[in-house]
This record gives sequence, C-alpha cells and structure tokens, in this order.
Amino acid sequence: MTVPGADAALIVIDVQNDFCPGGALAVADGAAVVPLVNQIAPLFKVRVFTQDWHPADHGSFADNHAGAAPFSMTEMSYGPQVLWPAHCVQGTPGAAFHPDLDTNRADLVLRKGFRPHVDSYSAFFENDRDTPTGLAGYLRERGIAHVWLAGLATDFCVHYSAMDAIRLGFAVTLVEDACREIDLDGSHGRALGAMGSAGVAFARTEEIRAAIGVGR
Repeated sequence: MTVPGADAALIVIDVQNDFCPGGALAVADGAAVVPLVNQIAPLFKVRVFTQDWHPADHGSFADNHAGAAPFSMTEMSYGPQVLWPAHCVQGTPGAAFHPDLDTNRADLVLRKGFRPHVDSYSAFFENDRDTPTGLAGYLRERGIAHVWLAGLATDFCVHYSAMDAIRLGFAVTLVEDACREIDLDGSHGRALGAMGSAGVAFARTEEIRAAIGVGR
C-alpha cells in the first residue's frame, strides 16, 4: 500500500450533522467515520474539509418542486438531478460539522452547493461538470499530487470527488472504512466499480496507520 507522503492531502467530505444519524439526510452509521478521520488526519501534510452549504431555495430540494417526492428525479439545466430532502441549509445546525470531528486540523474548509441553480456533489466541480470550486488549484499550489478521500457519502459526494480528481490528474485513494454510503437503488456498488475501473486505489485506516508505524 502507498503511504501518504509529502505530496498527499486528506479530503474529508461533508461530515455534517444532517448526514449523520438524526439528520435530515442521514447516512446509516455516518457518525462512525468521525473517530477514523480524527485518527488519520494528523498523518497528512494537507487536510481539506468540505461542507455542503445550500440556500433554503436550492433547486435540488424536493420541497422546492411542487408535488415532488424526496429521492425522485428531475431534469436541471445540466441534466438529471436527484431531489433530496432539504439538508445542510446555510447557517443551520444541520449544516455544521459533526461536533466530534476535529476540524481544528483543517488547512481549508471548502463550502459547496451554495449556488441555488446547481447542486454540487464533487469537491472539485459543481454538478454542471464545468464550474470549478477552486480546490484543484489550491492543491497544486500546495504541491499535492495524491488525494485520499474519506467522508459522506461514498456513492455520491465521495464518488464524484474521486472521479474528478482522477480526471484532473491526481492519484486517488479511497479510505474505505472512513466512508459510509446512501446506496440509492444500488448506487454504492456502481460507485465502487466505477472508481476501481478509473484507477482509484482502496485502503483502510488500520493499513495506513500500520504502514506509517502508528499504533492503533
């Protein structure tokens, strides 16, 4: 297994209250990633934490489409879009990071999804696949060539981030046990297959710690 080196960044995707148990769009067992992220974050040169940050009138919310049910599909200007329960609304407790997540280690907190007309799964691009978040430039300025991904959810925001990082020329490793999935109609299996086919490597937190010589 490749060890995180001086060119490695850990990108922690959307470990927010609304994606954890009791939240508006809870991922099953989502809070379980928190201690694992806290364990491995100190092992990386650069740590980026992303945060969904939606306005209340966001176009991806089912409540903003008359008669639409959560998890149904609609067509946006950029293509098909899942309609989600309202979540991670700017300034609300649901949008805050999980209280046990050690965000003091973050070099950068990147907010995404704040444009009402376009959703943003990836840490690198909005869902129109064209509007950048600026993360790629930041990482390159910091000398990063290899990104390691953890967080929520494996089959949406983590998956999109991994695929975009590959497309942008970064090496990518998914810290699999430090992620949890939604698994909407088999989306988890499809995401893992797509990431593996694209060249994403897979690791687990205990492997990273053992490779670096850190005790459990």
